[in-house]
Amino acid sequence: MSGPCIVAMGGGGFSDGGSGLDGYVLELTGADRPRACFVPTASGDSESYIENFLAAYSQRADASVLRLFARDIDDLRAHLLSQHLIYVGGGNTANMLAVWRLHGVDEMLREAWSAGVILCGLSAGANCWFEASSTDSFGPALAPLGAGLGLLPGSFCPHYDSESQRRPTYRAGVAEGDLPPGFAADDGVALRFAGRELAEAVSERPGAGCYRVEPGKETALEVRLLDG
Repeated sequence: MSGPCIVAMGGGGFSDGGSGLDGYVLELTGADRPRACFVPTASGDSESYIENFLAAYSQRADASVLRLFARDIDDLRAHLLSQHLIYVGGGNTANMLAVWRLHGVDEMLREAWSAGVILCGLSAGANCWFEASSTDSFGPALAPLGAGLGLLPGSFCPHYDSESQRRPTYRAGVAEGDLPPGFAADDGVALRFAGRELAEAVSERPGAGCYRVEPGKETALEVRLLDG
């Protein structure tokens, strides 16, 4: 695949025991054995999360990890730009964005996106690409966050079907102007953006959905169920 591409997942993949979304993003690279880098900043570089990623990806890709809490890569920019796929894990969106900006990773990811490296991730790893998001970064109550990278316009809300407060809080945030209009995705669903435009929505789970959310309006989008 050529051109800027982002895959924003509501949840699922290897984090939740699935595999369909992982196969999907690897196939998008077009490489027989793609280089795939995991960025687990939002989880504080959780070692168990890293182990799960490596177990899921190492047989199908040259998998690596970009740690920022115990940094072991000297040239972060060169490493990120050499990848076919960059996968951002879930966790605390606000903390992740702050750490990225301290290390300059935000601009490196922007450069990688422009160069055609596929960017993807779930939860915090999906929120980050948009201008804004609905997040639990500041405590158990969901709150709007407007400090995203802005590679994609509008806002995003993950876990739309699995956490009871996600839907009403996100819809209220958009309706009241605290968040710009955007997209919401159930667990197991991914939205692929070509450039800044939505190209398709896919799911590894039957019946899972995604939505365009505007003030006073929620529209279900077409979702393609992945094979297997």
